[in-house]
Amino acid sequence: MRIKQYGLFCNDHFKKGSGGESLRPKAFDPDDIIDAAMKVFWQRGYSATSIQDLEEGTELGRSSIYNAFGSKHELYERSLRRYQELKAEKIAVLSGPGPVRERIRRLLMDVVDEELSEEKGLGCMNASAALELASHDPSVAAIVAQNLNDMESALYEALSRARETGEIAADRDVRALSRFILNTVQGMRVLSKGYLGHDRRQLLHDVVDVAIRVL
Repeated sequence: MRIKQYGLFCNDHFKKGSGGESLRPKAFDPDDIIDAAMKVFWQRGYSATSIQDLEEGTELGRSSIYNAFGSKHELYERSLRRYQELKAEKIAVLSGPGPVRERIRRLLMDVVDEELSEEKGLGCMNASAALELASHDPSVAAIVAQNLNDMESALYEALSRARETGEIAADRDVRALSRFILNTVQGMRVLSKGYLGHDRRQLLHDVVDVAIRVL
């Protein structure tokens, strides 16, 4: 559900017309601001993102950011949740039609495409949050854990159905396989960052091929 629009009544949002007169403050949709802030945090991380960065990225003044979202940290949490909503659309492939190995391959190839994208190579915001904050920030850790649990659950359900229909052997431990694929996804993110300048495409394709053969 979309959040209602806010009117901005902060001094930093009263624009001046060409004749120097004050114009009415513009309204904004908090969901649009969260989307814009998410891109800033995704690119820079939490600690390296300043309020000025958020002002530039959202086109809001700092007083409006604080009035609407409370703090930089709260805006980050909401941005991380928004990111996970977007990732849920990717995970949905696991509940779709087709052989389970092909569905899991598509999930893994989405990771490859994201990591090799020329659009700033942003990678995974959830993985970045886990590495930067989760060890000492309980609220961020809870959001990260929820995202990982959601993916593991989707994998578990897909693999359980595949075991029931005979796509994979009846003696396979689908919980362990789900966690293996989850770990593969996260590991691919790290490998891609660590192999900058090398043949990352072949590297990641090799990982995908082996992961699928394990199923």
